[in-house]
Amino acid sequence: MAQVQYYGTGRRKHSVARVRLVPGDGTIVVNGRSLDEYFGLDTLKLIVKQPLVETGVTGQYNVHVNVQGGGFTGQAGAIRHGVARALLQVDPDNRPSLKAAGFLTRDARMKERKKYGLKAARRAPQFSKR
Repeated sequence: MAQVQYYGTGRRKHSVARVRLVPGDGTIVVNGRSLDEYFGLDTLKLIVKQPLVETGVTGQYNVHVNVQGGGFTGQAGAIRHGVARALLQVDPDNRPSLKAAGFLTRDARMKERKKYGLKAARRAPQFSKR
């Protein structure tokens, strides 16, 4: 018998997270490692769990995540976005609470590109009168 699975893709900055929700006891696995092993900071673990807590399904689904690119904070944000999208597939009635919390909105802030004639995006070369 095929087990029901729910998928969601989350993105933030350069991170892309592919999330799979499977009915289970609430374990979260990121890139083959447990959540506690993958993320050292408690704030990042909290960010990942936010959509589950908001909808009240904390211990009902196992979360399997494959995340690539960016840093730890961007990856945590991408996972949160992906989990929220997967929870929409579980129950469309979750939409108002997830939307109000801002978990369904893709954070569009990206790194600004470097411009020619400058040392960075906005950093100009040091000025010297002589």
